[in-house]
Amino acid sequence: MTIFRFATTLFLALNLLDSHAFQVQPRLSQQQCLRQNTDLAMGLDMVTYMRTEWISAALCTNQTPREADICLQLGCEDGRAVTFVPRTIDQFITSTLEPDGVLPVSVERQLTQQEKTRNAAIVMFRNQRADDLKETPDESVDVVVSLQAAARMIETGLDWKKSVHEAARVLKPGGRLLFVEQTTLDGESYLDYLDNLGLEVEGSEESEEGEDDDAAEERFPIFEEVGYDDVDLVLVPHVAGVAVKSMDAGLTAAERDAKEAKIEEDRLAEISLAAYERGIKKRKKKKKATAEEEA
Repeated sequence: MTIFRFATTLFLALNLLDSHAFQVQPRLSQQQCLRQNTDLAMGLDMVTYMRTEWISAALCTNQTPREADICLQLGCEDGRAVTFVPRTIDQFITSTLEPDGVLPVSVERQLTQQEKTRNAAIVMFRNQRADDLKETPDESVDVVVSLQAAARMIETGLDWKKSVHEAARVLKPGGRLLFVEQTTLDGESYLDYLDNLGLEVEGSEESEEGEDDDAAEERFPIFEEVGYDDVDLVLVPHVAGVAVKSMDAGLTAAERDAKEAKIEEDRLAEISLAAYERGIKKRKKKKKATAEEEA
């Protein structure tokens, strides 16, 4: 009973310390209350936050290839991702959600602290926006992680779609984009945008006279494989998955045709070699059978 009275007294005292407790709150309609509760759930939903954090850690740990050396995070807000990636990662490149592209000092401190605690990947501090990775060269990163960053980009005025393009640009062929994001952003599906992301290149054959320029271009998917699953037990719908960059993403149409021709040539050569070996075996068997009959 004493503990109950103490808790009640503490609760009342904290309420009295709140300045809003002395203000007359206007009476809200049912629709306004519903909207206010929804905003609170999306911004301060502890259930969704904890669940997506657990999924993010598991995704980074299990879906980062052991041969991967360099990892980049879209929108660093703390140092937690440093502890999510495996110890096999050598370099961890940062980017920020700030419009000016400068990584906040508080984030740098957290990243430095986690780097010392983890004692694995070296954090490479880069002042670059998540939708403009100007400090990162093309095809130089093995893994890009995007952990609840797209929704924050919308809040800070960044372009989450452009960040996906930038992730595809800096990824090496065969590199992976690991993502845990809200299912729908500004009315558009994150997965649909990822699946439809393509690269337009000039056609391998010259267009005929009178043909439109658009017809002379082909569109190839940047991510050849996208595996995903819905995050369960959350109030705000999220999706988690892995997108693998196509090995041909950086090739022109002529280079693609040459590669396909080479593959077909190698296939025919293997068939010819196999047929030749089968012919030798048949001739040996026939020669052996003839020798036995003569004997």
